[in-house]
Amino acid sequence: MPTIPTSDADLYTEQARINPYQIYAELRDLGPVVYLSRYDLYALPRYDEVRAALMDWRTFSSARSVFVDPVMNAQLEGITLCSDPPEHTAMRSVLGRPLRQDRMREVTPRIEAEADRVVAELVERGRFEVVSELAEHLPMTVVSDLVGLPDHARAKMLEWAAAIWDTQGPADDRAAAAMPAVEEFLAFAANDAVPGKIDPDGWAAHLYQAADRGEIPRDKCPMMMLDYVTPSLDTTILAITNAVALFAENPDQWDLLRKDRSLIPHAINESLRLESPVPQFSRVLTEDHEIGGTPLAAGSRVALLFGSANRDERHYPDPTRFDITRRPADHLAFGRGEHVCVGMHLARLEIGVLLERLADRVARFEIEESRPVINNGLRGLEYLRVAVDATPASDPNAAATGATDGAAGPTR
Repeated sequence: MPTIPTSDADLYTEQARINPYQIYAELRDLGPVVYLSRYDLYALPRYDEVRAALMDWRTFSSARSVFVDPVMNAQLEGITLCSDPPEHTAMRSVLGRPLRQDRMREVTPRIEAEADRVVAELVERGRFEVVSELAEHLPMTVVSDLVGLPDHARAKMLEWAAAIWDTQGPADDRAAAAMPAVEEFLAFAANDAVPGKIDPDGWAAHLYQAADRGEIPRDKCPMMMLDYVTPSLDTTILAITNAVALFAENPDQWDLLRKDRSLIPHAINESLRLESPVPQFSRVLTEDHEIGGTPLAAGSRVALLFGSANRDERHYPDPTRFDITRRPADHLAFGRGEHVCVGMHLARLEIGVLLERLADRVARFEIEESRPVINNGLRGLEYLRVAVDATPASDPNAAATGATDGAAGPTR
């Protein structure tokens, strides 16, 4: 019987949150399953094992939550992210109605108009801060309006979302510092994000309307607000920012995209593969199970390392290279199976529309300053200042044609 390799690697130090890739490579070299002694977790660092786990919800259960800290996991049991079918199926069906791919046609004109306006304004200035001025714009203007929360809540949404992600890791100082904001959000969800105080036509109101029809328990509605706040904000914002940074660092790839806009969906996938905004979630084994020839006992908590799997050299040749012709539609940044990201079509729409507009107007990006996110559940940049070379009106690439189909977030 093979021995499970053990690692004392800490994925939650500041340096590991900034750049975990050397640790991921070491874990992949150790084997398909590695015991992380610091947190009593069995990590799956390779692509095949992570994908197989995502596709097998009966064995790799989300019902005992998907984070790291046992106390936080116990508190989150039963929310959409932390449930299994049939309960999960009922909640996801309600959550996903306004987010289906066919419903994106309804919001596309509004997203395109906002993207046109903000990109034109920023490019004319010649330099801008990508996170606050570009990446946050669509989620905070269009998407927050569609959710239909009270105006006073929208100013807090980014703070609440980041705090909730900080509780994904161990009970460290980051998680402790985040708890007041998490508690503030939970109080808001229970007391303010309720019928009579929210837009009756918004997505949030639809949760309560579904409960009135008996589709979901009414007491699930406040916590289901998490699904409209956290995945619609940070993950998409990070994905947009990461894409701009990657194109700034790889101008040859930007040239390819500007010449052939049909590459935009593949560029989105490649960016998400290389820089996954949500690097991991966990599952609990419901029965004794063998992974890569290694037996694990029922009740074991298993960390699915998306950020490592998406760079697994066993699956992706030259995995650290940003190549928008790679077409990695099988990446795991959106998850797979029952918990595949419910908002992925909206995220792809937002990213794709912004890339299209930027390609019309920008010949080059130059990074002037950047600063990484330090968060227990997220990875990317919290600040990215760029200068841009505007595209001359006569540039043929400004009018390049191609399809941008509906293609940041976490699994649900």
